[in-house]
Amino acid sequence: MVVVMKKGATPEQINAVNQRLLAAGFNVHLSEGVNRTILGAVGDRQRLEACSLEALPGVENVVAILKPFKMASREFKVTNTVVKVGNACFGDGSMPVIAGPCAVEGRELFLETALEVKARGASLLRGGAFKPRTSPYSFQGLGEEGLKIMAEARDITGLPIVTEVMDQKSVSLVADYVDIIQVGARNMQNFFLLKEVGKINKPVLLKRGLAATIEEWLMAAEYILDSGNEQVILCERGIRTFETYTRNTLDLSAVPLVKQLSHLPVIVDPSHGTGKRELITPMSLAAVACGCDGLIIEVHTNPAEAWSDGPQSLIPDDFGLLMEQVRAVKMALSADRRED
Repeated sequence: MVVVMKKGATPEQINAVNQRLLAAGFNVHLSEGVNRTILGAVGDRQRLEACSLEALPGVENVVAILKPFKMASREFKVTNTVVKVGNACFGDGSMPVIAGPCAVEGRELFLETALEVKARGASLLRGGAFKPRTSPYSFQGLGEEGLKIMAEARDITGLPIVTEVMDQKSVSLVADYVDIIQVGARNMQNFFLLKEVGKINKPVLLKRGLAATIEEWLMAAEYILDSGNEQVILCERGIRTFETYTRNTLDLSAVPLVKQLSHLPVIVDPSHGTGKRELITPMSLAAVACGCDGLIIEVHTNPAEAWSDGPQSLIPDDFGLLMEQVRAVKMALSADRRED
């Protein structure tokens, strides 16, 4: 539920409501706006009546959250959550772009790619140290050695780094190296893993599952939020449909819909969403027009020789052109808003 305080409610009145909720066993999250203070409370609704919250001084209204995802809902938090990583902010309208190869294949190649994407405007650097592959015979990643290479690239470029964690036992290891922990599509409903990353004080990039509904995706985010980590970034990366001309079907309708339902930032991955490099730029621009809070793009200096996902990787020069077009679309949208 949400407790809306009256305009001008005193700190003492707000604290009195907070203490009563805590005493009743609710987890309380305070959100202070310009005109109103809101307390989001998660717990047993049957205890609500015994709290008599509306009788307390300073309380304007008590609203029950009907959606199954409580903490991720727009009802729970009206203002957008902004996740700051280094100089990049997801959710403030600045449109950071994460770029890099699918996998960390070796030190020299990764450092070269890192410098290339940095020069062309990337805000963060991606790469897979642990690779979940359909075939057990495919390249599975360099493990901790890959993490060390990524950390070196961060030291050289200044770009924060993003990589995927595969299981609970690897969370602390990955967290020691990276700036954003990614939970991949195949692990979106690995609830024990979600709880574990929820205990880490680092942003989590949560990708939508291959066949997940929007509600299931937001419920996965709820696990992380409920475990104490409020730094969640959602990523639309395409869902599996009957279409075979693309790797997945990129569901861009999910972007504005989720932003209506939730306060969490939403980014888009057109690389995995289409599986075709010639579709990455148009779908990136469409994602920006839909209101996404960022992009994640696969870039490789020689896609033909990539150990994974070569067909959906841009060369650095094409990534640079994409960045120019993204900035142009972003500026056009900003100009439209100013005219309105």
